[in-house]
This record gives sequence, structure tokens and C-alpha cells, in this order.
Amino acid sequence: MTIASTNPITSPTTRPGWRADFSTTARSFLKVTAEAKTHGLFNRARWFYLLVAVVIGTGLAGTATGLVLIGDSWWQLMIAAAAGVLLTQVAFLAHEAGHRQVLRTGPNNDRLARILAAGVVGISYSWWDSKHSRHHANPNQLTRDPDIGMDVISFVEADAAKATGLNRFITQRQGWLFFPLLILEGINLHFQGVKHLVQRAPVRGRWLELSLIAARFAIVLGAIFWLLPFGMAVAFLAVQLAVFGVYMGASFAPNHKGMPIIDRDARLDFFSKQVLTSRNIRGGWWATWLMGGLNYQVEHHLFPNMARPHLAKARVIVRAECDRLEVPYTETSLWRSYAIVVTYLNKVGLAARDPFECPMNELRR
Repeated sequence: MTIASTNPITSPTTRPGWRADFSTTARSFLKVTAEAKTHGLFNRARWFYLLVAVVIGTGLAGTATGLVLIGDSWWQLMIAAAAGVLLTQVAFLAHEAGHRQVLRTGPNNDRLARILAAGVVGISYSWWDSKHSRHHANPNQLTRDPDIGMDVISFVEADAAKATGLNRFITQRQGWLFFPLLILEGINLHFQGVKHLVQRAPVRGRWLELSLIAARFAIVLGAIFWLLPFGMAVAFLAVQLAVFGVYMGASFAPNHKGMPIIDRDARLDFFSKQVLTSRNIRGGWWATWLMGGLNYQVEHHLFPNMARPHLAKARVIVRAECDRLEVPYTETSLWRSYAIVVTYLNKVGLAARDPFECPMNELRR
């Protein structure tokens, strides 16, 4: 699954012997960009985002009302699950604002993204922005893309082989454990954000984000523990964080996991790099709402500042160009993408296992 700079690309997503022509595919990006501009696909979509904001805002107001009115009842866990879903939708909006998709100017988008991420969701926008920008510049490229860096889950065999102790146990079974581990991803996102903000290195917007996050948790935790018995309040938070973590992880995992890995020193043009490492999810409008536009991952990586409603039309343009050049374009169902991710992670995890030794070898010693 590695793309080398001097070898043909060989992976399940590519045609045998396919090789990128740097100049041709580079020109193709200019071509599809010009066509997208002709169709107005880089225009803002203010009414769409206003509608999304109203729907999410109404939903959050509803969960707050339910928290107050339902009172001391285990039905509150349904409210917690709904809050997890809605906060994920807010995170999608923060992601889009961070990509300059929502408002007209960059500074206004940054302000909106920071308020949504830190003040509503409770995660650091500056941490996410730094990490996500590096990912977009070098998707699935070794040592350059932080999303495939060494972590609890190993995305390349070299990292899996280094796993020790409990991490090694997890790595050996990481495909099957991937989705259960996402239950803890919500906690991890909050922790990583705060860790980034309190580091000694300069952080843009450090004190504003820390203030927003502190105020957000004070209000949310104060309301939950004031309105609910202690045990129920803890359960409420656990469900909300679990749903948030699973929903976030399940939305981002299909995009690149199991797609080709690029060698650190490989040289690919922008068009090829983004298309070959990204996977779209079929489903149309429902998938777009469910995944916040991440179902059009190919187009999102090619045009990161394109508003969500325009991605479907951009897909038609990009896919036609890929077919013309015979550039592999990957698109599958949501469930099939999950199966691919689990299979891929299990395959990588094999590198953490001891080499098999035949019992007969022991008898001969």
C-alpha cells in the first residue's frame, strides 16, 4: 500500500501498471478547478449554513429543555446520546468554517470555527487546525500526515512492529477493536486539545480558547450535576462522550484508512495525491448530512474551501476527468468502507505478532 516515487502505484484501488503523469494530472487540476468556477461551485452557501445552524441550534435547545423537564430519570441517557450527535454536527460546522467554507472572509471563519470548536464542542481549534492542515497537505504520506502517525492504533506496519505491552496486545487485534476504542475518542479529543493549549510553545488564541473551554465545561457540568443525581450525571456524561467519539471517528475513518500510503520522499502532483489517497462514500443527500460533507472526501481534498452543498456537483466534474485520464477514483458504500478499514488495520496489526514457529522445530533443538 505504499506509493514510491520511482515505482508504479500498486494497491487494491489502482489499475495494474498505472503510473501518474505529473504534468498531465497537474493540468487536470487546473481544468477541473476552472470548470467548477464556471458552474459557481466556489460561491458561498449562506442559506444552507443558516438552515444547518437553525436545525442544530433547535436540537441543542431541545436537549437542554429535555435535561430540565425530564429530571431524575434514566431517559436522560437518550438526551445524552442526542447531545453527542448534535455536538458532532457542530464539530462538522467548525471543520467547514476552518476551511473557509461558511463565511466570506478568513478571519470571520476562524472566529466562528474557534467559537464552535472551543466554546460549544469543548475542543481546541488551534490544535485541530495545525494537525488538520498538515493532513490536507500530505494525506497518507509517511512522517508528514499526523493522522497516520504512531498512536494506540498503528496505520503502518513499521509502527505496529514497535508496539509493546498493552499497546502490542491492542495492535494485534486493532481492526476488531477500532470501533470499540472510539468510545474513548471523545475524551481523547478534549485531552489532546487542552494538552496543546498548555504547552510552552506559542499557541495562537491560547487564552481565548482556554477561557471558552473552561466556561463551556463549567456551564455544562454545572447544569448536569445540579439537575441530576451524581451517578446519573456521570452516566449522562459517559454516554454523551461515547456517542460523540464514535460518531466523530466513524465519520472520519472511511476517508483515508486503507487507501494507499505514500513514501515520505515520493513526489506526486496535487491532483493525484488527493484523489489516490481519498475515498468517497455513496449515499447522496443522507450521507452528506450524516457525515457533514465528508462523504465527498475526494472533492473536499481537491477543493477544501468549497461549501458542502456544491461537493456533489464537483464530484461529477472530478470523476469525469479521472475516467478520462484513467486515474483511479475510489467510491464505496459506508458499510463496505468500514469493512475495508477493519481488514486493513488487522493486516497492519499482524506486524505486532511474534513470528510463527513450527512445533517440530522445538523438538529438533
